[in-house]
Amino acid sequence: MVEDREVIVVHYSEIGIKGRNRSFFENKLVENIKGSLKGEIKEVYRRYGRIICELEKNVNSNKIINRLSKIPGISSFMFAKKALLDLNEIKAVALNILKDKDFDTFRISTSRSNKSFEKNSQEINRIIGEHIVKSLDKKVLLKDPDIDLHIEISEKEAFVGYEIFKGIGGLPVGSSGKLICSLSGGIDSPVAGFLMMKRGCKIIFVHIYNSTQTREALLSKIEDIVRKLAEIQLSAKLYIIPFGNIQRQIIAKIPSKYRMIVYRRFMFRIINEISKKEKARGVVTGDSIGQVASQTIENLSCIYDASDLPVFSPLIGMNKDEIVNLAKWLGTYEYSIKPYPDCCSFMIAKHPETKANLDKIKDLEKSIEDIDKLIKDCILRAKVRTFRGISTL
Repeated sequence: MVEDREVIVVHYSEIGIKGRNRSFFENKLVENIKGSLKGEIKEVYRRYGRIICELEKNVNSNKIINRLSKIPGISSFMFAKKALLDLNEIKAVALNILKDKDFDTFRISTSRSNKSFEKNSQEINRIIGEHIVKSLDKKVLLKDPDIDLHIEISEKEAFVGYEIFKGIGGLPVGSSGKLICSLSGGIDSPVAGFLMMKRGCKIIFVHIYNSTQTREALLSKIEDIVRKLAEIQLSAKLYIIPFGNIQRQIIAKIPSKYRMIVYRRFMFRIINEISKKEKARGVVTGDSIGQVASQTIENLSCIYDASDLPVFSPLIGMNKDEIVNLAKWLGTYEYSIKPYPDCCSFMIAKHPETKANLDKIKDLEKSIEDIDKLIKDCILRAKVRTFRGISTL
């Protein structure tokens, strides 16, 4: 561990506007940070609008940056050293951090949550800046300096650091309940799951696969996607469900132009049943209006009708290139683009219906017997796997 890295100062944004339940969100974020940085930190605690992580010796800084930058709830973080609430001590710590750095220009940026400190932020900037100028013969530059030294005056101590890393913001995973994400294996659904994690939801994944075409070995692609997403919420559960029996019924009984809609309605019924066991409160999909034939407003209305649970579609207004860019940043894109015969592509007709009528769809479904039994049989044949995300970072 380098000399100027003793603690990490973690900041959040949205949690800060919470009311009397703010401590619930803070504690959940502390819990998630502890789980993510196991082995790298000695202690994590709340400190007046920020979270402090006391570092072990000889930590892997790059690993820590990678982990914290993807934890929902964190808006930014900084490696820092602690100082007593004393200007001479703060001067000494600031000088110690900067003395071996290669730079010509600098700026001091002070923030105070402790308004009773003897000097205000501007006065601290001036005092510490003058000390650095005299001691190191460097120049102050307020716009685009080589180094921006940050000083935070807290109620019990000061924190001094020079590099701030961005987080993804949002709310800590687990603060908003459980949802089930329908994972197709394509680009969109993993991104949708991630965006709901960022809103504090713990995501359980369900993959329904074409058992007549998909060999077990090909399912490793789905596992790779979930393993990558487990890095965000530290662990993830995946249900892998064979769809062969229902698929055969749909092909035999439903005209080809309506098959995709009926298939997806069955998918929602399966997910709703799993939600009862998992105590999940909604379904996440990767739908985006107009992207494919099943995602017209009319078709989505017919499809979502089959769900008793609320359906959340965080990509609904996003363009494909926006989704792809998020997938690349997230690290799921390279797995999503691998060839894979999913159920959706198998069901697509040459000329699919784009403006389905719900009454017509329900009437067609009457030709399929024992729907409840078909669904239960699928779930009984499901395989459930759990993934831990920490070791892969």
